[in-house]
Amino acid sequence: MTTDVRAAVLHGVDEPFRFETLTLDDIRPDELLVKIVATGLCHTDLAIQHGHMPGAFPFVLGHEGAGIVEEVGSAVTGFEVGDKVAISYAACGHCSNCLAGREAYCLSFFPLNFGGIREDGSTTFTDADGGVVHGSFFGQSSFADHAIASAKNVVKLDADAPVEIAGPLGCGIQTGAGTVLNSLAVPAGASIVVAGTGAVGLSAIMGAKVAGATTIIAVDVIPERLEFAKKLGATHTINGKEEDTVARIREITGDGASYAVDTTGAAPVLDQLIDATAMGAKLAFIAVSKPGTTIDATKVGGKTIVGAIEGDSIPQNFIPELIALNKAGRFPFEELVTTYAFDEIEQAIADTQSGKTVKAVLTMA
Repeated sequence: MTTDVRAAVLHGVDEPFRFETLTLDDIRPDELLVKIVATGLCHTDLAIQHGHMPGAFPFVLGHEGAGIVEEVGSAVTGFEVGDKVAISYAACGHCSNCLAGREAYCLSFFPLNFGGIREDGSTTFTDADGGVVHGSFFGQSSFADHAIASAKNVVKLDADAPVEIAGPLGCGIQTGAGTVLNSLAVPAGASIVVAGTGAVGLSAIMGAKVAGATTIIAVDVIPERLEFAKKLGATHTINGKEEDTVARIREITGDGASYAVDTTGAAPVLDQLIDATAMGAKLAFIAVSKPGTTIDATKVGGKTIVGAIEGDSIPQNFIPELIALNKAGRFPFEELVTTYAFDEIEQAIADTQSGKTVKAVLTMA
């Protein structure tokens, strides 16, 4: 049975989101219909809006959804109507990387998550005139009050899980924490520098604290964010506008940091991290850079750079682990969140871009 939904639709680059009533397709046997309770606003959504990544317009974005299962496909097991769930990225489940347990590196990752269509090429939304509106963004398109998702990219939550703020665990928060804990496998006692103290960077800092890193350096240009980073686990902070970042990191660490995470995507910052890390260091570049961004490859010798995706996370395992850490008081991700009504999406975007808000979460109720 088709479902009428209220969605925020993006019609082109640098256009505002428009609220429209759309018709959501019937679910397939391997899919779930989820009533979205809340969804995070992520910089990847804004990268599509501003043309830093290609979009299939008109497009319903949103990829940090969480909510309640309303309908279960005939071939789906393990889910029931009424279950609380978080929705994460899409993966095919049958390519060589998926079969090796590396779903974040699915060989169809980009068409499945950014193409605006299901794996079989079908679309999920139509407008009032019957025209196609692209959906399936990260296998969900949660900037709507209902979403269709494959059971493969849905995570069942415990009955007491905070579904109203759980959505960002499916992308931004798992990306930051997972990059440290999974992609880099930072060991206890290590030194790590994190550039950028947005939601992803602060999640990386919390992940580094969980890992037992003893030197955790936060780099940013917003003093309030740097103070917040201290609260969440940073042992040192550097204001890139006021200090020589490379010199300060080397002063703190001696030979340079052993690990680094960049969440800015800015070429000067990427070069700084290469300069500020020790021989043998491992660096993760995880931001969406503007097209044409380059680094000086002559500096990379003896160091490993990884382009980590989704923190190498298997969401069905990692999201419950993060929630368990949160319950134990070791991963206070709720401190990142500011909630906005769905109607306030443009204000949430403005506050995110100004730095006023770390992680905006849009609530549907």
